[in-house]
Amino acid sequence: MLGSPCLLWLLAVTFPLVPRAQPLAPKDFEEEEEDEPETAWPPLPDVPCDYDRCRHLQAPCQELQRAGPAACLCPGLSSPAQPPDPPRLGEVRIVAEEGRAVVHWCAPFSPVRHYWLLLWDGSGTRQKGPLLNATFRRAELKGLKPGGAYVVCVMAANEAGESRVPPAWGEGPAGAGFPAFGPCGRLTVPPRPQTLVHAAVGVSTALALLSCSALIWHFCLRDRWGCPRRPAAGVL
Repeated sequence: MLGSPCLLWLLAVTFPLVPRAQPLAPKDFEEEEEDEPETAWPPLPDVPCDYDRCRHLQAPCQELQRAGPAACLCPGLSSPAQPPDPPRLGEVRIVAEEGRAVVHWCAPFSPVRHYWLLLWDGSGTRQKGPLLNATFRRAELKGLKPGGAYVVCVMAANEAGESRVPPAWGEGPAGAGFPAFGPCGRLTVPPRPQTLVHAAVGVSTALALLSCSALIWHFCLRDRWGCPRRPAAGVL
């Protein structure tokens, strides 16, 4: 019985030194999950940008994305490390009386830094137009001869190189040898209206002279040269 108080005193001193068992921490997990900030992903854009690759002075689509109030979609482009695809030649409006033509085209689905026009005349001589920035979709050809036949191509270039030209540009009849939606086409400048008027007047004058000559021969020179007359009807 004497050892009982000592035993109780020893247990009283030793028991507080034993670490209490820590409870499982589902609550701590919940607190950690609540502390993590939730990532708010912006909604994907589903509206195409107001971009027309055939519009003259068209701003790049990336600029439209940055300037717009909301994100918009741009058409996919090829890699800047590759030369651009050929542009697509559009309408060519010829002004014959001024000896010029207005050429339209559409941009390729590639990064472009410059455009320019190439022109071949009937003798095969090539002329290169001035460099145009990437917003251009229209340019003029000047010094065209009335009645002349030409081949025109639209070229594009970026840091990786230039677009391709069809190799058979000079083969076949007019309109042959080119893709339907390619960068090249043939154009023929019609004669000037004044030339047509002069030609019509010349032809009319020649016909009038021939008619007068026929009448003069019939009424005047026929008797002088003794040309026989046809016998009257019913006279043997």
